Amino acid sequence: MAVRIEKDSLGIKEVPETVYWGIQTQRAIENFPISKLRAHPKFVDAFVIVKKAAALTNKELGLLKDEVADAIIGASDEVLAGKLRDQFIVDIFQMGAGTSFNMNVNEVLANRAIELLGGKRGDYIQCNPNDHVNMAQSTNDVFPTSMRICIRLLLNDLFPALRELEESLAQKAKEFDSILKSSRTHLQDAVPIRLGQEFAAYGVAVRKAREHIEEAAKLIEELGIGGSAAGTGLNTHPEYRFKVVEHLKKWTQVDFRCAPDLCEAMQSNFPVASVAAALKLLALELTRIANDFRLLCSGPLTGFAEIRLPAVQLGSSIMPGKINPSMAEMLNMVCFQVIGNELAVSMAVQAGQLELNVMMPVMAFNLNFSIEILTNAVREFTHRCVNGIEADTERCQHYAEISPSLATALNSYIGYARAAEVVKKALKERKSIPQVVREEHLLTEEQIQKILDPKSLTSSQEFQGK
Repeated sequence: MAVRIEKDSLGIKEVPETVYWGIQTQRAIENFPISKLRAHPKFVDAFVIVKKAAALTNKELGLLKDEVADAIIGASDEVLAGKLRDQFIVDIFQMGAGTSFNMNVNEVLANRAIELLGGKRGDYIQCNPNDHVNMAQSTNDVFPTSMRICIRLLLNDLFPALRELEESLAQKAKEFDSILKSSRTHLQDAVPIRLGQEFAAYGVAVRKAREHIEEAAKLIEELGIGGSAAGTGLNTHPEYRFKVVEHLKKWTQVDFRCAPDLCEAMQSNFPVASVAAALKLLALELTRIANDFRLLCSGPLTGFAEIRLPAVQLGSSIMPGKINPSMAEMLNMVCFQVIGNELAVSMAVQAGQLELNVMMPVMAFNLNFSIEILTNAVREFTHRCVNGIEADTERCQHYAEISPSLATALNSYIGYARAAEVVKKALKERKSIPQVVREEHLLTEEQIQKILDPKSLTSSQEFQGK
C-alpha cells in the first residue's frame, strides 16, 4: 500500500496515501483499537459545522486568509453533504477530552482543503490542521461545544416522536373512555376505573417527561466555544466566540448562545448530566407503561387479557400460534440501556478535575446512543403497538362488576368495618357486592343502584354521605 510520510513532535510515521487523515489520527488508530465504534454521524456534523463557523469567523476578523478559509469551508460543506464519512475513524474510546477525534476532523478538513487549493495531501504549508483548521480553538472548547450541538440536534428528532406517542395515547383514551374495568393496586383488585382513564394518564406521563427533557435542552444550548484551552480565551479575538455562535445559531436554527462563564462551561458538564437524567426519567416512565401493556394483554386465556396488542411477529419457535407483546419488550430493553447509559454519563460528569473534564468522549457516545435508540423505539412502539391496541370490552366490564372493591363506596354509608364484612362474605360465597348488601338488608335498592353504579364511581362527584 502506498504511503506518505508525516511528522509530528514525537517523530515520523507512515500514513496511507489514499486517506485524508494524518499522523495524529494514525497514532490514534494504532493506540485505540478498542471497540470498533465510531462517532455518530450527527456528531461528525456538529464538529464540522463548528470548524466551518470558526473558519468563516476568522476570515471575517481578518485572521485567516480568504482562500484558506474558503477551502476549509468548502471541505466542510462536502462533509456535511455526506462525503468523506469513512475518514472519521477514531474509536469512541480514545485519549481524554477527545483530542484524537478533534485532530481527525482537523486533518481530514485540512487535506481536503489542500486539494481544493490545488495541492497534495500532507502538504500542510498550504493548510495546516492545527494552525488553520484549528485556529482560535482547543479540543477543550471544541469538543464540548460539538457535543452539545449534537445532543441538541438529536433531541429535535426525539421530541416529535414523543409528541406522536402522546397523541396516540390520548386518542386511545378517547376510544376507550366508556369501557369500565377494575383498577388494580398492589396487583390486587381495586375500585372501578375506565380504561380510557388509564390511557389518558399514560399520555400525561409521557408529556411531562418530554417537557422535562425540553427544559434540560435549554441548558445544553449554552456553548463554551472561545474558551480555548482553559476557559480564558487565550489566542482568540474578543469578537470570535460571539460571531461563531451566531453562525451556528443561523445554520442549525437552534437558539444557541454564548455561555456567560467560559471557565464554568469548560469545568462543568451539568447540562449534559441534566439531559442524561431527563432521558433516564423518560425511560423509567416508558418502561413502566410498557410493563403495564404486557400485564394488560397477558393471556389470552389465563391472564388479564383486557387489551389486545397488534401481532407483529410469531412469539415462539416451538409453541404454534403464540403471540408475544414484542414491541413492548423491545421498548423495555431500550429503556434499560438508556438507564445504564445515564450511569456511565454520571460517572464521567463527576470525573472532571480543575479546568477540564477529560471524559467527554464517553459522555457524547452514551447520550447520542440513548437519544437515537429512544427516538427509534418510541416511533416504532407508537406505530406498531399503540396505534393498533384494541380493548376487550366484555372482559373489562366483567372485572368491574365482580370486583369486591366496589364495597369501597359503602364506607360512607355503613362504615369501613361492616363493608369489610360484606367483602369477606362476597368472596367466601362467590357473590357480588350488591347481592350481599341486599341479603343483609344494609341498603335500599335505590341506594344500591345509586352508590354501586360502577360508571359513577370513576368520575369526581359530590360526596354522598349518610
